[in-house]
Amino acid sequence: MILRHRPYTLRLRHAFGIASNTRTSTPATLVELEHDGITGFGEASMPPYLGETPAGAAAFLDRAAAVLAEARDPFHREEILPAIDALAPGHAAAKAAVDIALHDWIGRRLELPLYRLLGVDPAKAPVTSFTIGIDAPDVVRERTREASPYRIIKVKLGRDDTADRAMIEAIRSVSSVPITVDANQGWADRERALRMIEWLAGRNVLFVEQPVPKESLDDAAWLRARSPLPLIADESVQRLVDVPALRGVYDGINIKLMKCTGLREAHRMIIVARSLGLKVMLGCMTETSCAVSAAAQLSPLVDWADLDGALLIANDCFEGMTVVDGRITLPDRPGIGILPRPV
Repeated sequence: MILRHRPYTLRLRHAFGIASNTRTSTPATLVELEHDGITGFGEASMPPYLGETPAGAAAFLDRAAAVLAEARDPFHREEILPAIDALAPGHAAAKAAVDIALHDWIGRRLELPLYRLLGVDPAKAPVTSFTIGIDAPDVVRERTREASPYRIIKVKLGRDDTADRAMIEAIRSVSSVPITVDANQGWADRERALRMIEWLAGRNVLFVEQPVPKESLDDAAWLRARSPLPLIADESVQRLVDVPALRGVYDGINIKLMKCTGLREAHRMIIVARSLGLKVMLGCMTETSCAVSAAAQLSPLVDWADLDGALLIANDCFEGMTVVDGRITLPDRPGIGILPRPV
């Protein structure tokens, strides 16, 4: 197998603010995996706060290329992907790029959509939320109007109470659709977090994602015991090994391919979470339709989806998953269902 990779900068349609930072672009690396005349595509999206860089991804992918070159059969995923994972700790997004490309190659080789190989029904794909970053109330109202085709709005909070409430009130002044809230660890004080959640509960909010710092599991458990809304772990859960410890601490987990090294591990996380009675959310970073379409293959298995990453960028270089009447719609094409397009 031949692995090729190149850096690619994702240009955001609007400045995107979360509790800790605001950015206008996201560095990414695009991957191609070629074998037997067939090419599979993958992607690593690397928001700076995750600590991965294009240079680091390139160095890791060069090492991965050597493993892939020696692999006897691309279908031996249970040998190939663990070997790549063992090359070095971290590099989750780069590992995800290889995982996605390999799954895409397999689907293309068999001329079947990946969702069929996974045994899931694309008709059961959920709606996806559309994310609005932290911004001034007038901008939030404008973004909310733009999001009118979507059935759920996800809003980033995590600043002071006045600013957070102003964000919600701005949305509610122009829309009544359900909201999900992502505090991105911004409410360090659990008493304050509880007051905010109690206030949010009266404003058609479905759940709150990562209200407290990721390491504050005792505070999260305390908050869950008192919260009128479900709490979903994001930064507190990266990979499969993290899932069991969250039982009784959170009501559910947010799985992202860029955090967990790709589709192979994401699928296993869904199964383990279900066995522990945890709800499952499938999320993304700002990504092209490559990584988003890959994640969407698993979407019929989850409770909630936030797969709007490609909708937030202005230079998507793939055609893939679409959103129809707010719902994820999987293309009937082999692999992860994407087509390259000029930008």
